[in-house]
Amino acid sequence: MKIGINTFVTDEAIGAAALGRALEERGFESLFLAEHSHIPASRKSPYPRGGELPRQYFRTLDPFVALGAIAAVTERLLLGTAVTLLIQRDVIHTAKEVASLDHLSGGRAVFGAGVGWNREEMADHGTDPRTRGALLDEQLAAIRAIWTDELAEYHGEFIDFDPLYAWPKPIQRPHPPIYIGGANAAAERAARHGVGWIPNGVTSATEVAEQLAVLDGRDIPVTACPVPADPTVLDAYAEAGVERVTLSLPTHPEADALRKLDEFAELAQRYAA
Repeated sequence: MKIGINTFVTDEAIGAAALGRALEERGFESLFLAEHSHIPASRKSPYPRGGELPRQYFRTLDPFVALGAIAAVTERLLLGTAVTLLIQRDVIHTAKEVASLDHLSGGRAVFGAGVGWNREEMADHGTDPRTRGALLDEQLAAIRAIWTDELAEYHGEFIDFDPLYAWPKPIQRPHPPIYIGGANAAAERAARHGVGWIPNGVTSATEVAEQLAVLDGRDIPVTACPVPADPTVLDAYAEAGVERVTLSLPTHPEADALRKLDEFAELAQRYAA
């Protein structure tokens, strides 16, 4: 099982380049960054984990800009999103951003996409929460067409464009790995699209089998994100055959972040192939 890190890169925490170097030096397989374009002042949408919305949600950098900076100072680290809030984005621009990251990193991009939870944030982008799933389906199909077809076009209910040229094409063939983030509905969507699934990690080993039962034996790559730094939970995911888990790095200043990564690295070494 592969061990990665997920975090928010913010203007108050360890810098992107320093983070990337530290992860690669400690042997982590991947980094997955969260995304929020902004946080509406309205708090009508409750924070899914309960309580007040943590400070890092308000201050996160654009994930693709941050991952581009990290790509420049690393050679092996996989560079992913968990998740890109695709339903709030222009699909053509996003396809180019991911393809550009894959090109500049030498084929290390991993594209995690989802619908998110903040309905006010969606509304500010003109996204109707009632049709967000159908929109995501069309966006994923359109992005794959842009990545793989020399002359790409897509005609759907929500996404519609005539034949176009878009470069660069991703280095990875047929395209960078795609994962869909969320709970059971996301797992079903991942199965329909033939891509991976990013569920939120559970907090106890006894919950792992129940969480993965939704796959019903289907061979779908799973990245549980994030997972507690608890050996019993990590062991349960490893025994279940998941591809990857990520550990959540708090948004600390550099010195504190490096100490936490040292702790995580000691734990992760037991799962190194």
